[in-house]
Amino acid sequence: MERIQRAAGAVVGSAVGDALGAPFEFGPQGAFSARFPAHGAGDEMCGGGGWDPGEATDDTQMAVLVAESLLERSGLDFPDIFARFQRWAASEPKDIGLQTEDVLTNGMPWDLAAAIHFQVNQRAAGNGSLMRASTSAIHFAPAGQEATMDAARRIAALTHGDRAAWEGTAIFHGLIRRTFEDTNPLAALPDILARVHPDHRGRYATVLAPDWHPDQATEFNGAVWPCLGSAVWALRTTTSFEDAIRAAIDLGGDTDTVAAVTGGLAGAYYGLDAIPAHWTQPLHVPLPGFDGRVLHLADLLHLAERLMEGPSMRQASQPV
Repeated sequence: MERIQRAAGAVVGSAVGDALGAPFEFGPQGAFSARFPAHGAGDEMCGGGGWDPGEATDDTQMAVLVAESLLERSGLDFPDIFARFQRWAASEPKDIGLQTEDVLTNGMPWDLAAAIHFQVNQRAAGNGSLMRASTSAIHFAPAGQEATMDAARRIAALTHGDRAAWEGTAIFHGLIRRTFEDTNPLAALPDILARVHPDHRGRYATVLAPDWHPDQATEFNGAVWPCLGSAVWALRTTTSFEDAIRAAIDLGGDTDTVAAVTGGLAGAYYGLDAIPAHWTQPLHVPLPGFDGRVLHLADLLHLAERLMEGPSMRQASQPV
C-alpha cells in the first residue's frame, strides 16, 4: 500500500472516529450498535449532543493546529503551537478538556504552563495530547523511531505535565510509523515499549497486552492508559476500519477521543480506501478562533499529503 494511503487514512480516520463518537460521549456501552445495528446503512454520521452531522471536535481541531504549525514553521516551533492553541481556546470552542483549558488560560508561558499545572494539581494524565497526535505522527514518521517518539513527547508536554501522557503519545507515534513500513504495528509493540521511559513501561505493557480488555481498566477512558489500550484492543480484535470504530464507540465513556485514536491507528493500518465514503463525505472540521475556517475532506487529504514530506533532520533529532 502506498504511504499516502496510510497517511490520509490516519488523518481522515482519526477525524471520522472523532465525529462519529462525539454524539455518544459519556453514554452507555453498546449505544452506537444499538442505534445502528446494520453495517453500511449510511446514517451513522447522525450528529447530536450539540454536534452537527460530520462535525469533528476539539480532538481533530487541535490536530489540525499542530499540523499547520509544523508545515508553516517548517518544523517544531513550540511557542507557535502553544499560541495557536491559546487562540483556539480563547474563542470558546464547543468542547475543550478541563486540564487543557486550564493550561492554555492560566497566563503562564508555553514552557511553564503545563509543568506548573501538574505541580499544583498532581493530575495530568488525560488523553488530551494523545487525541491530537495523528498529524504529528505522520510528519515525524520518516525521521525514525526514536525521533518520532521524542517529538511526540515534546508536543504532548505543551499541555500535559505528567510524563504518562508523553509516553502514551510517543507509543501512538511509534505505532503509526510502523504501519508505513507495511508491517503489523501490533507486532512492533515490544520494540516500542522498550523505548518507553522505565517508570511508565510496565503500566503501558499491561494495557497493551494481547489479553487485556477495556473492562479491566482501572481508570475512566478519559485517562491516557485505557484510552490508548482501548484503541489498540479495538484494532486487535476486529478486521476492518468500520468494525474497529464500532468497537471503540461501543465502549462508552470518552467516545470521541477513544474513537479518534482508534481511527488514527485503523486508518493508517487499513488505508484511506477502507473508510466508508458515507462517513467521509459529511466530515468537516471547524477551527474556532481562525476566521471562521472550516476544513473538509479535500483539505484533510491535502494536509496529509504535505505532512508526508516529513521534518528536517535538525528538527527531528532534538531530544526531550
